[in-house]
Amino acid sequence: MIITRRGGAFAALLLTTALAQAAGDVDRGATIVMQGDGQGGAPCLACHGSDGAGNDGAGFPRLAGLDAGYLAAQLRDYREGRRISAVMAPNASRLNDQQIEDVAAYYTVQTLAVTPAELPADLLAKGEQLVKQGDWDNYIVPCETCHGPGAQGVGATFPGLSGQHSTYLRQQLEAWKNGTRNNDPNQLMLAIAARLSDEQIQAVSAYLSQQPTRRVSP
Repeated sequence: MIITRRGGAFAALLLTTALAQAAGDVDRGATIVMQGDGQGGAPCLACHGSDGAGNDGAGFPRLAGLDAGYLAAQLRDYREGRRISAVMAPNASRLNDQQIEDVAAYYTVQTLAVTPAELPADLLAKGEQLVKQGDWDNYIVPCETCHGPGAQGVGATFPGLSGQHSTYLRQQLEAWKNGTRNNDPNQLMLAIAARLSDEQIQAVSAYLSQQPTRRVSP
């Protein structure tokens, strides 16, 4: 009985330790973001900024406020070749599971306000219709069906799209459409993007980029 109790206590300790390691640490994530992984990987801020703002002109996505589970899953996909990027693959390949969780934990608690841009009203109206109502004549469901009200995101599977840079959104929709990105559950985005016209991709990307971002409490 003593051995069993000790064995049970030891197993509980291992489980607690594993859970603690699995949870991302914001401070450790900040170190990687600011200084790199210590093994030659570039600091994340070089492209995404210390605050996760990204860079619209360069196509680097905004990471601030995205779900930590989603961020971690994308980093693992880059690391393991399920998602292709000449920039991300070599950096993600150097991160272990804990480091990935730490970086995700850091960026998910960053907050940024969206600065509205002067965009054509008809373009934004077309984008809003796609986000909220879809285009049922062409079997395109509203973005909010999966990504939630205001496209703010739903858990680790459906990322927040609101406040994301239009350049990045457009690039990703085009990648889904031409099949160069396919790491989505059940090929949902492949099917939807294939039905979007170039004009619709531009409109929905423009509209979403102007919407308020999701705010996460530390």
